[in-house]
Amino acid sequence: MTQQRSSRGLRRDPGPVETVGDLLGAAFAGLVVGIAVVLVLEGVLALTRVADFGRTNGWLILILPTWLFVEQFRAAGFGADRVLAAALGIGFGAAAGMTVAGVVAPYTPPLVSGGAGAVTATVVYCFVWFYGLRWLRQRSG
Repeated sequence: MTQQRSSRGLRRDPGPVETVGDLLGAAFAGLVVGIAVVLVLEGVLALTRVADFGRTNGWLILILPTWLFVEQFRAAGFGADRVLAAALGIGFGAAAGMTVAGVVAPYTPPLVSGGAGAVTATVVYCFVWFYGLRWLRQRSG
């Protein structure tokens, strides 16, 4: 007896993404959900007068993209190339994100400056991880 596998629906283990656009799209979807959750949290805090609107750290929107990056790390298989690509992505992403957040911070509340840094860090990490991993795998054979 043969079983056919349906091509519709979610796969249990999606594996690594095929294109950088797919990785960026999934990361931006996570950022949008994170922004929505943080804005709801901000609204509740402002309505209950616990804190002023915009005082929550915008870096909180990185929760879902970080989860995506961990799953991509796991799906990449074993090897030093994935560790090096992830370390470089984290380093460059954090540096770029903190630079943008630091430049924007004097003019905006923490929610906006942290959010700008988080978006920058996500984009930089996506590019460094995707292209760095492929370059390292090509070099190592």
